[in-house]
Amino acid sequence: MRSLFTLLLIILINPNLNAINLQKAKTYTTQHNIKDWMMSEKLDGIRAYWDGEKLLSKNGNTIHAPLWFIKDFPKFKLDGELWTKRDDFENIQSIVLDKKPSKQWEKITYNIFEVPEEKGDFLKRLEKINNWQKTNNNKYIKIIEQIKCKNDKHLEEYLEKIINLKAEGVMIKNPSLKYFVGRSSNILKVKKFLDAEAEVISINYHENKEGSNNTKAKFKSLVLKLENNVVFNLGNGFSKEERINHPKIADIVTFKYYNLTRFGKPKFASFLRIREEE
Repeated sequence: MRSLFTLLLIILINPNLNAINLQKAKTYTTQHNIKDWMMSEKLDGIRAYWDGEKLLSKNGNTIHAPLWFIKDFPKFKLDGELWTKRDDFENIQSIVLDKKPSKQWEKITYNIFEVPEEKGDFLKRLEKINNWQKTNNNKYIKIIEQIKCKNDKHLEEYLEKIINLKAEGVMIKNPSLKYFVGRSSNILKVKKFLDAEAEVISINYHENKEGSNNTKAKFKSLVLKLENNVVFNLGNGFSKEERINHPKIADIVTFKYYNLTRFGKPKFASFLRIREEE
């Protein structure tokens, strides 16, 4: 038997032992050749892996879906997004992550973008779930539409179209490969971001033995206030140097973000710069 020390060491090295090895996207740039790749809308929901018996989060935790929701799912593996509609992430999250599933699951659909471990290229793999759905017509399972991308301009036009409909962005994928896992430039996420300015009203530091007010305390995030008085934390986008010489209270900073939550807080906000005095 493994010693307690060995088990603790394993946990420290890899704290998320249940995580599932899934396909993960890199970020699109115009340097990528995406002609004849397949593009689809990037749904702003909760990713879920169906192992043939139950739904799991990307971290390998059980998603507590009602039995009536999953009882007629196929026996083969699927990868997709639990989703309701565009611009509804907080509601989706509250439904899906509740350990006591409610009737609100009636609003959820399982939107498929991959059939893990199936043989053949991407479109061949999707044939399996398409054929299954033609026979079973499960109302809780949807298959995300895939569109062949002609070129960068076609991608840009499609992105603009769905962004105007309050979509999160686009996924684009090399369809010629066998199933693979891990982060790859053969799957790309395409988003557009907005930018805004806010005032630094406070600064968060990581706690340490000497106290968070000590000069050796490490910078964690800025507390920002928008013009409409919405307050939020900004901890992403800082370089190593910017974390040492970070913005100060009363500075006006510019940040980028990808939409607003229903509470008016920027989603996926990332620091850009301190506004220079004019």
